[in-house]
Amino acid sequence: MNEWERLNRQAKRYKEMYPPGTRLELISMDDPYAPVPPGTRGTVQYVDDASQIGMKWDDGRTLSLIPGEDSFRKLTPEELAEEQNENLNNGDIAPVM
Repeated sequence: MNEWERLNRQAKRYKEMYPPGTRLELISMDDPYAPVPPGTRGTVQYVDDASQIGMKWDDGRTLSLIPGEDSFRKLTPEELAEEQNENLNNGDIAPVM
C-alpha cells in the first residue's frame, strides 16, 4: 500500500468514527500559539481528507483537531444526556446527534 492509500484509508476511518454532530472533549492540544483549553467540549463539523477533525468548540472557536497530535475523547451517552438536560433547563436547543 502506498502513502496515498494509507492516508485515504485513515481519513475514511476517522470519518466513520467521528461523523458530523459527534460531541468531543479536548484533553490536550499541541498548538503552541492558540490552543483550545483542556476540558473544552465541541461538535464535529467534518473530517477532511487529511484526517483533521473540523470542530465547532462550545467557546465559539473553530480550530481543528489533529489525531495523533491532539488528545481528545468522545462524550459518553450519559454525558450527552446530561448536556441535553442542561440545555433544556437553560432553554437552549440541545445539540443534534
